[in-house]
Amino acid sequence: MSSIDKQLTELTAHPSTPNDAVRRLEVQLRAEEPGILLFQYSLDADMSRVRVPLSGAGGRADALWKHTCFEAFVAPADTSGYHEFNFSPSLDWAIYRFSAYREGMSPAEIDLAPAISVRRGDDGLELQSAVRLGHLADLRDARHLRIGLAAVIEGENGRLSYWGLRHPPGKPDFHHPNGFALEVSRS
Repeated sequence: MSSIDKQLTELTAHPSTPNDAVRRLEVQLRAEEPGILLFQYSLDADMSRVRVPLSGAGGRADALWKHTCFEAFVAPADTSGYHEFNFSPSLDWAIYRFSAYREGMSPAEIDLAPAISVRRGDDGLELQSAVRLGHLADLRDARHLRIGLAAVIEGENGRLSYWGLRHPPGKPDFHHPNGFALEVSRS
């Protein structure tokens, strides 16, 4: 188990959903104060071949994974429950709580929306999001976390490509416990 001070990882495409427009997809995770996780997704790609939602006002929204979207799954190390975070380049977001693997899904109650910023260019996109864990009761005091980092990239033809730290056997499934491949401790 490593410290959450700073982690840099590379995501890979699920074997059944390649996208050759993407050259590299990295995520940097770090703690920004005791109760804040900062996710920075860096997509290196031919952006003329990737569909990206246009920026808007930003707000809570469902079904963000139907288009280019960046995701994180965070669980206390000793429980089966977890939170799913969705961050869209449109600045929309969603946070769901699950009581167990794909069970008991409900929108997470939070007081402050994640802070999301996006930089776009012809050769890539960077999305950064800061999430306050203090608003999420079962993550607030967790000393050890299991984390899954993922992304959905929409190709120019509308086909979705699924990227993650680790993919379980079978179809793409970011919720699968095998996907929570990063284990970190919080100070």
